[in-house]
Amino acid sequence: MDKLLNEFTVNRPIAETWQILTDVERIAPCMPGATLEEIEGDVFRGVVKVKLGAISTAFKGQASFVERDDDAHRAVLKGEGRDTTGKGNASALITARLEPVDESSTKCNVETDLHVTGKVAQFGRGIMGDVSKKLMTQFANNLNTMLDKPAATPNGSAAAGQATPGQAAHEAASDDVDSGPQVTDEPVSPAPSAPNAGATPGVRKIDGPAAAPIELSDVAGSAILKRALPLIGGVVLLWIIARRFRRR
Repeated sequence: MDKLLNEFTVNRPIAETWQILTDVERIAPCMPGATLEEIEGDVFRGVVKVKLGAISTAFKGQASFVERDDDAHRAVLKGEGRDTTGKGNASALITARLEPVDESSTKCNVETDLHVTGKVAQFGRGIMGDVSKKLMTQFANNLNTMLDKPAATPNGSAAAGQATPGQAAHEAASDDVDSGPQVTDEPVSPAPSAPNAGATPGVRKIDGPAAAPIELSDVAGSAILKRALPLIGGVVLLWIIARRFRRR
């Protein structure tokens, strides 16, 4: 079990930051390598893709709130995932706490109890710490960039990245209410809803673009290469020995 400590700053007051960070569907596109695929109640399911050069893999899993204290701005999430190739598993208990920096910015402290098995575990705590820190920095940069976008375009529509499918539906419903009742001489019948083939009742599918895989060589840099160097040296040594035996 590895304990990872990270922090980042959001350029918003603490109350607004809390609402944003607990809206998983809204912030999912800011998470490097992660794609949110479906929501069932308080359970969020998706996939995280990673690669190291030509080698790639994906972790498919879910996360849910274990605790959520809106007054104290503290939340605990449990996440678990499985390598889709069957080479390892990962689980984490993530505790996030907010504290105000000033009237317009908030610091988020994140404590992660991480447990990994399989090939991913060979990188060790040092690598995991480097990777998590840089991924958290990327997430914070993406989040602040999204929040700093204009709230509306010149034609009055929401700016890209500002509304989730759920928010768009809510705004559409609000527009219908604001426009007042529609008078018609013909009776109005509710439109039949088309069944979603293969969908589980209570599960809402998220139709969005897939995230690009996390390139570990870019994220961890020399740390990954240092850890991989002995393995590369061993492979080269075996290759030299094999050539000598072939010559005999």
